[in-house]
Amino acid sequence: MANLIGTVYLVGSGPGHAAYLTLRAHQLLAEAKVLVHDALVDSDLLQLVPETCLKLNVGKRGGAPSMPQAEINTLLVQHCLQGQQVVRLKSGDPFIFGRCQSEIEALTAANCAFEVVPGLSSALVAPLLAGIPLTDPVLSRCFTVISGHDPDGLNWQTLAQMDTLVILMGGQHLAKILRRLQEHGRSPQTPIAIVRWASRPQQQIWEGTLSTILAETATEALSPCVMIIGEVVGLRAYFQPCSSLFSTVLTTSTPDSTLDPASDSTASDLTTETTLPFAGQTILVTRSATQSSQLSDRLKRDGATVIEMPALEIVPPSSWQALDDALTRLSEFDWLLLTSANSVDYFFERLATQIRDLRALAGIKIAVVGDKTAQKLEQRGLKPDFVPPEFVADSLAAHFPASLSGASILFPRVESGGRDVLVKDFTSRGADVTEVPAYQSLCPTTIDPVALAALQARTVNVITFASAKTVKHFCQLLEQSQPDATWQAWLEGVCIASIGPQTTKACANLLGRVDAEAEEYTLEGLVQAIEQWLASKPLHQTSPQLEA
Repeated sequence: MANLIGTVYLVGSGPGHAAYLTLRAHQLLAEAKVLVHDALVDSDLLQLVPETCLKLNVGKRGGAPSMPQAEINTLLVQHCLQGQQVVRLKSGDPFIFGRCQSEIEALTAANCAFEVVPGLSSALVAPLLAGIPLTDPVLSRCFTVISGHDPDGLNWQTLAQMDTLVILMGGQHLAKILRRLQEHGRSPQTPIAIVRWASRPQQQIWEGTLSTILAETATEALSPCVMIIGEVVGLRAYFQPCSSLFSTVLTTSTPDSTLDPASDSTASDLTTETTLPFAGQTILVTRSATQSSQLSDRLKRDGATVIEMPALEIVPPSSWQALDDALTRLSEFDWLLLTSANSVDYFFERLATQIRDLRALAGIKIAVVGDKTAQKLEQRGLKPDFVPPEFVADSLAAHFPASLSGASILFPRVESGGRDVLVKDFTSRGADVTEVPAYQSLCPTTIDPVALAALQARTVNVITFASAKTVKHFCQLLEQSQPDATWQAWLEGVCIASIGPQTTKACANLLGRVDAEAEEYTLEGLVQAIEQWLASKPLHQTSPQLEA
């Protein structure tokens, strides 16, 4: 048997957004067999790998449990020796506070091939996107990049003399950093800017001085952030772009007086302007893994940090027999009822394997529940004959456009756990309803580790539920991970958002409350309900974010 030869690619992901990923990194992600990534790597980048790629989250999260570096080294070596193409995806650039040395030493000791792929460091990108030049012929002839993770280990006497300081991973130690600089002679009037989530839709910028910035950010969650300290911060008023990749990021501004190094005036005035309603908010999405992208993308466009926690696993039914039997006698049915996008997908995929011709539906009228179900149907070249005015199954029988007496109806549906109100209602009005299982919606066997860590760290602001089953499975997954029920305390202060009445009922029964319910029972309605809930608060309440 030939020896398998693998390679480990130590890849920099850049500041976060896929627009700033190098072409080489993009190519390697598209070919990866194993992806070993940091916690702060943007979820959009994780979608660039093949579906068969094994994804392993080993990221360091401030204050939260994380995989020891020695175990990460072992993982890389093991998969490489198995002949895999391994991408070790790191935030920013691998050689800037990226812990590459230990991993390279382990790979070299095991005779594993490796390649280091540069990435754009947030130390360079964050100031640029904020309109702050790190060098200037007069104000900054040099800049220094440091890690603020351990302030006590730094030479502040030297650092206080540098023209411009760029500090990564310092959000949790802002007060100590400010104190040390001023203790070693840096003027309290020195300008400072803090850029959080640089390059992402939820990017935020605070601006002030060493004496004012702590008060200005006292109620804010700063991590992950980049701090820029020096007179060049005052140039932002002139150099910040009038348009950029994200033209609606939350920004702050300060007076022009910070341009003058000798000025006694401060930059304490902070003006906030935002058109992104979810900026600074972390939202947990609990749909199935195959259905979450539409909601997640919508929330991200409005500035949210989205964490996906699949609470549904959509799979084929335990047996196709009942549906196959119904397909052989399609001509006997007057109506086809489709109450979810899943029922559309599974019904037509099975129809294609058994009959392979949509003309088999000739003479059958189709009723659907909800716009998304209708859109799924139209993607297959068919238009529904009836969509009830309210996007719930209960509304279907009440507004049905034809007599149900003697009507023969085919109802492909979830195999178990669905509500029986619709069938009972149709039957009581004289219809002959044939129920057939078209798919199953199961509870995943394990909870997503990123979602669990975020809940434990209480960094989640909103949890979305798009069905009663997602509520039930959400609770099951947390009870499995925390049998002592301590997980319920993680939800204190978190907005529980429901897509409609049945989901609301499940939330009330299992979680004890609902904070926001969609008026229109759609994903867009759910987003609007969250926005209204946040707008009703005097200040958006944000939790401490995960530290790089």
